[in-house]
Amino acid sequence: MNLVNMKMEELEQGLLMQPWAWLPLAENSLVVKAYITKQGYALLVSDLQQVWHEQVDASVVSQRAKELNKRLTAPPAAFLCHLDDLLRPLLKDTACPGKATFSCDRVDEAMILRVQSELSGLPFYWNFHCILANPSLVSQHLIRPLMGMSLALQCQGRELATLLRMKDLEIQDYQESGAVLSRDRLKTEPFEENSFLEQFMVENLYVAVTRQEIQVRQEHQGTGDPQPSSSTSPQGTENQLLSQPEEPVSSAPSLPVTEKDPTGPSGPVKRPQLSKVKRKKLRGLFS
Repeated sequence: MNLVNMKMEELEQGLLMQPWAWLPLAENSLVVKAYITKQGYALLVSDLQQVWHEQVDASVVSQRAKELNKRLTAPPAAFLCHLDDLLRPLLKDTACPGKATFSCDRVDEAMILRVQSELSGLPFYWNFHCILANPSLVSQHLIRPLMGMSLALQCQGRELATLLRMKDLEIQDYQESGAVLSRDRLKTEPFEENSFLEQFMVENLYVAVTRQEIQVRQEHQGTGDPQPSSSTSPQGTENQLLSQPEEPVSSAPSLPVTEKDPTGPSGPVKRPQLSKVKRKKLRGLFS
């Protein structure tokens, strides 16, 4: 396996380990996951109707940076580090926010996620050119993890039901030994394991989700509002699926960035401190 393939495989594996995160935009709402190293980045974007993907190496980053930022010159690792600094506060909900404006455009079946910020006191622009992800990638990053999470929830539900049943038996033993509650408000009814499992496994995890989605569509039809589409913020069930992640993306090393000067090259300048307003995020299945 050559070096390029090894770098791409590292990006693929790193992206798989990243959780999905909520990215609120003015024009729509997205869930995003990203993995950035000094060799390149991998990105997945979804509006819960379609999934887009981009994976590039340092050579592509260098060429695109020259096209979008003609006044800035730096090695690709410096731009990748800056992109990481911009994405991490949004995707990871860190206490140190960053200054950046995100927007997106749809071009045929592609999506362009645009980023605008400042780097060393100069405007910095970046466009993620994402294409539709293939079914295998969608299955790997969405379907199989969600199915696994569903099965894990079912196992946890059964374990909780067993624990509650054992607690009831413990309470029953106390009562048969003559123990009496000192406060009536603490009295509970015996746990009905079968009814709980039936409701938890079927009602809560599937039927209620699909029923809510149908209700949202019916409400839009009843009020004459257009159906929610990929160009609007996800509503109802989709909002419940969006949450904040847990682990930070890998950080590329900090490298100096310089401004192109017609009279001669300037010395290294410090990278700016980036900040953003912390936003409250929705929790759901993507945790």
